[in-house]
Amino acid sequence: MSQMNPVRPEVTPRPRRLTTMLGLVLAAILVAVGISACGNTEPRNLLESIENGSVIGGIKFDQPGLGLRHPNKTYSGFDVAVTKYVVDNIAEKNGWDKPKIKWRETPSAQRETLIANGEVDMIAATYSINAARSKKVAFAGPYLINYQALLVREDDDDIETLTDMNKGKKLCSVTGSTSAQNVKNQLPNVQLQEFDSYSSCVEALRRGKVDALTTDEAILAGFSNFYPGEFKLVDMTYPKDGCAGSGSSRSLKKAGTPFSTERYGIGLAKEYPEAVAAVNAALTDMLATPPGGGPSAWENALREELGDSQVDKMIDRSETADSKYGFTPTPGDLTFLDSKSTPCPEGQS
Repeated sequence: MSQMNPVRPEVTPRPRRLTTMLGLVLAAILVAVGISACGNTEPRNLLESIENGSVIGGIKFDQPGLGLRHPNKTYSGFDVAVTKYVVDNIAEKNGWDKPKIKWRETPSAQRETLIANGEVDMIAATYSINAARSKKVAFAGPYLINYQALLVREDDDDIETLTDMNKGKKLCSVTGSTSAQNVKNQLPNVQLQEFDSYSSCVEALRRGKVDALTTDEAILAGFSNFYPGEFKLVDMTYPKDGCAGSGSSRSLKKAGTPFSTERYGIGLAKEYPEAVAAVNAALTDMLATPPGGGPSAWENALREELGDSQVDKMIDRSETADSKYGFTPTPGDLTFLDSKSTPCPEGQS
């Protein structure tokens, strides 16, 4: 009977090699993440990006007429047209090739962070210029003067002025919107319904679940143009003299004054004032009358995205005697940030 030698289990260095390999991979990932993070924490210089041939432009993806991403991954809207014009204009003036533009969705709450972290070169996304935002980012523009309005169904003749909303009408706006609160403060009988997006409000309006939607008129005009023949816009002005706002921000509003005046600008990093100046110069070119006469490139883009009837209305409204509405913006003029409102008289409601 032969003696059997005990079989010793084979010990291989495979686990050690595997551990080493995993360690190397993990280290590489950490280095890559570290490099990426470092690259994303420095604000981008738009001029350098244009010269290098690649620009990241921030827009909205869900607003017809201003910034819309289509299923085939193409993009349209006035903010898109303005971004393209500005970038190409700067490239041409400097003798650079026209760069490629990568579009980045920029939700309202993230715009300042995306600029500060270097995740975008510029943002044109219904970005209203105000004093608080100007402390964090630089603004070129304004490139569009905008006012709060109502969107109603085309066949609804019950709402022709703001006060008609006080007849128990249902008003829709986005949750937390100052636009909706403005109306609620002035017309307490309005039934306010808040949704998570303007597109949800539009769908509710189409189905007759609400009577009107309120926000900036350019946003509303974009939806109206997207659904031709279904909607119309109603201007919103204060129906009587009164106070608006709260606390120290309360101010007197005269009857006929627009509910709000929003001026859209292009957000840029504060570190590069030369980029702001270049964008303002490009916007000025876009607004200029062509040598042969006719509408500017800016007006043509606005008509293309918001519709001729809306643009004609905006022009006619601004040219009315004693009009409190404007139409043509002045890029680089931010003096409105320092304008003082009329204090509310004591005892005025």
